[in-house]
Formats: sequence, structure tokens, C-alpha cells
Amino acid sequence: MLDPYIEAWQLRELVLKKEVRPREVAEFFIARIEKLDSGLGAFTTVTRERAIADANRLEKMSPADAAHLPLFGVAYSLKDLTWTKDIVTTLGSRNYANFMPPADAEVAIRLREAGGILLGKTTTSEFGARATVEDGLCPTARNPWNREHAAGGSSGGAALAVAVGMGPIAEGSDGGGSIRIPSACCGVAGLKPSRGRITYAPSQGESWGGCGTKGPIARSIRDIALMLDAMAGPALGDPYGLPLPQRPFSEAVAIRPRNLRLAALGETVLSPIDPEVSAAFDSACAAFRAMGHRVEPIKLDLSRLLEPVGTVAIAGIGSMTVQDVELIEPVTRGVYKAGRQVAAADYIGALTRMHNIAREIIRELAPYDALLTPTLTRPAVRLGTLPSKTNPWVIDATGRRVADIYTWTSFMFPFNATGQPAFSIPNGFTKAGLPIGLQIVGRPADEATIISIAAAFEEARPWRDRHPPVD
Repeated sequence: MLDPYIEAWQLRELVLKKEVRPREVAEFFIARIEKLDSGLGAFTTVTRERAIADANRLEKMSPADAAHLPLFGVAYSLKDLTWTKDIVTTLGSRNYANFMPPADAEVAIRLREAGGILLGKTTTSEFGARATVEDGLCPTARNPWNREHAAGGSSGGAALAVAVGMGPIAEGSDGGGSIRIPSACCGVAGLKPSRGRITYAPSQGESWGGCGTKGPIARSIRDIALMLDAMAGPALGDPYGLPLPQRPFSEAVAIRPRNLRLAALGETVLSPIDPEVSAAFDSACAAFRAMGHRVEPIKLDLSRLLEPVGTVAIAGIGSMTVQDVELIEPVTRGVYKAGRQVAAADYIGALTRMHNIAREIIRELAPYDALLTPTLTRPAVRLGTLPSKTNPWVIDATGRRVADIYTWTSFMFPFNATGQPAFSIPNGFTKAGLPIGLQIVGRPADEATIISIAAAFEEARPWRDRHPPVD
């Protein structure tokens, strides 16, 4: 019998050695989803027939052909924002409850052609617009460590599925933290790649002015790199497109860089930091110093991106085509309506300000090999509390009126604007047993360095044997 928490690279080796058949992989994980998911909310659609078809196709391959596939026999899932031909793609919305995309997303094709076995579509907040998965078409994504709390969003189902062993890897997307938020909440690793690293073809050229990207979620850094290798690369004609690196990202996992100069940012004007999160962050910085790196606290006002990013994001949500506005869940409906009111000239102005400020931030961080921050300002929120039903606005340290979502995600949305790669990796637990995340932000187009940094931290402070109490 398979271990539900087996890593993708280990599973691939078992299948290549014929110790496990691809069909056994498909049946094992489908059965686990059917056993566990009704009380958790990781999946919108379980693709049993597709999983068996993928497995049967793999079993007909020659050993020579199979050996070239980086995900041969590995089970994975796709977020329900990602187009899949002949499989309903709901976008988490009642307006798209029966939407059948005309084509597969390029990333879906790449994961299939890499030898993966598709288990299904994972839950998302409607249009990816909220930091928790609740109130939309998809089932509520509950935190596997405490089901009264959120799994995070918008890729909540993806991170939840990985955390409880419903597959070793999952595809997510991130326009303002949507890979990193649920990864931190669920105690797994999630990477928002650099802008242009992974294509949005054919459904979009870009998402939210270049803020959005797709990326991998897994329980280990090695699996993150393995999945990134399978997903990476532009489509011809993409508005942003990074060439593939000369060496696979998987090779970076074994590299242990020395004497790095790391910036540390542990505070934000948008919100106080939870004391346990702050203590965990200080401990992580100490761990990097013990590895021989220079960790330098810095002052960096990321909140200057708040206004332009907010305008670009709500305009992006408002650009969605819907048949019935009243079918949109209430929180997202308000954002959608606000987005419809953004004038074209105001959007272009916000986009210009966003890119100019992002350039300034990249320049300020240029002397450092990477930046360390907490992922979230506090652990996973209780379901039904964000946004607050009584007061979704707060006053920050500068006197600004700020939507309360940004008090939780203060450290994340700025790096969607800058396009820098950013990890969330596990960094311990609160006394109440909720996971805490550490964010590692790299230089533009430099996933390799932060993969190496994350792998070193994983080696120093292993997290893979900690599993939620679901079995």
C-alpha cells in the first residue's frame, strides 16, 4: 500500500521500477480523496475516469520513453481556475458552474505530457478574488489542522490536498498571494514563480497587469523544483516570457550557497505582527545566520504599492464576463462592481504607478541575494471572519483606511507587482497548532537561488514528517 505522504520524486522512482503501477497510483489517491474530502473541501471535481485513462496510457509506454518523463506516474491536481478541455472549469463561480473550456491550458498539457496523472480540480475562491475559499460555488476549504479556520486562498483546495496526502503535488495560481497564503495556512511549500516563467496560454496573455502567475505546491522543496521544471517556459507570443534556465531547477535543490547577504523585513505599517509569527520569523533568521549567511534587518515600505495594486486587481476582477451579477457571492460581487467602475485612464495610471514603484523596490533589494519575511502577519483566520462582517476596513499606522485583507497579506501582494519569485515554506506552529510560514523572495528571474535557500532551511528544520490529524 502506498504512503499517502510519499513525495513526487519517490513515487516516480517506484513507478519506474515497476514496484507500483500507474493505475494503482490513480486508484489509491482517488480512494483517499473520496474517503477524506467531504469534510475538508479540497476538490470541486474528481476526475476518476481521466485519472484511470492517464494511468492506462502510461502503462503502455516503453521503459525508455517513461524514463524521460519528469512526472511519470505522479498524481497531481489542477486549480479550478485552470482551463481543462472536456472537464468542467467553474472558476469557483455559479456563473461558470457548467463551463467547458474550448481547450486545455498550456500548463495542463505540460503536466500531462510530463507523465502526470490528473486527480481532479481543486477548490478556489470565486475568480480567485478572496484569500479564503468560502461562500462561492466551491465547497469551503477548511484548514486541516483546525477545521474552524480557513485553508487560505485562493488556491485553498490545492494546498489542502497536498497537506492531507490527496496527491503529492498541486498546481495553483497567485495574483496577490494565492499560492503562498494557503501554503502557509496548511503547512506546505508553495512557490510563486517569476513573472513570465509560466505561461497563461491560451486563456490569457497576462493576469491583473502581470501580477498573476501559476506555480507549484508540494510538501518538499525537491518536489517544488521537479514540478516547476515540468511547468516552466513561455508560449510563443506571450507578453512576458522568460527563457528556460541553462540548468534544471531540480539541480538547485542540492546546492548549498554560502555567505549570502539576506535582507530581513519583519514589520509592516499595514498591521501589527502576531507575536508567535514574529518569534518564528526571528528564529528563522537565526537559523540562516547559523548557516553562515549575513541576515540584515532592513526598512522597506511595501505599502506604497497598495493603492495601484488594489486598483489593478479590482479592475481585473471587474473584467470577468458574467451572465448574472447577483449569482456572484456577496464579497466578490462588491469587488466586481467596484472594478466595473474603474475608468480605463485610471487603470492605465494605476498600472504605470505600480510598475514604477515596483522598479524602485527591486532596486532597493538589489544588494541582497534574497529577502526574508513572514508569509502572513498572523496564522490562518477563522472561517467567516475575513473580510470582517462588521468592519472590513481598518486604519493603518500611517492613518490610511485599508481593507482588512491587506492587514493579513501585507508581505505578499507587493511581490506580485514586482514580478519577483517568492516562496512560502513551513516555519513551525503556534501554541494552538496552526502552521506558520516563512517567505523567501528572490531577485527577478532567480528561482534557483531561493530554491537552494529553501532546501537548506528544510534540511536544517525538517517539516515533512508533520501531518494534519485527518487519518
